[in-house]
Amino acid sequence: MINIPIFVFFILLSLTCVDVKANSKNFVAAIDLVMVDKSERKMYLMSNNQIIKQYQIALGGQPKGHKQQEGDQKTPEGKYTLDYEKEGSAYYRSMHISYPNRSDKEKAKKEGVDPGGFIMVHGQKNMSGELSGFRKNFDWTNGCIAISNDEMDEFLALVSVGTTIQIQW
Repeated sequence: MINIPIFVFFILLSLTCVDVKANSKNFVAAIDLVMVDKSERKMYLMSNNQIIKQYQIALGGQPKGHKQQEGDQKTPEGKYTLDYEKEGSAYYRSMHISYPNRSDKEKAKKEGVDPGGFIMVHGQKNMSGELSGFRKNFDWTNGCIAISNDEMDEFLALVSVGTTIQIQW
């Protein structure tokens, strides 16, 4: 025979666990800013001005200063939007940064140069295998922000399309 009070206790306990899972899922959606400190090679996922997660990053081969033109190997600086996810690229998984914005395009037009584009937060180059963890220790991208593939999976699970990214030196 089932003891009714114990049965009710387990039912209430299971409902509490479901509620905790729902709350943690809502917490994941709370990332409202991605902050990149190029000088420290760090990227922070923020929620209400609190650091939720941080990553060591690799940048473009010439990271100091704002991206001016295609091929300068600089990572842009300023406020942008993470505007879409990309699967199946040469660099594992990625999320696009809305560079160049209108100001970047106007500045490049004045200088008579192509501002470049297709700047991403991405994982490691496909087929890099054992070197993927090591590659985060030096700047090797063409202006993108690189993290490990495992970190990229986590990043995409935590950060929604439409989130602001602030990149600074």
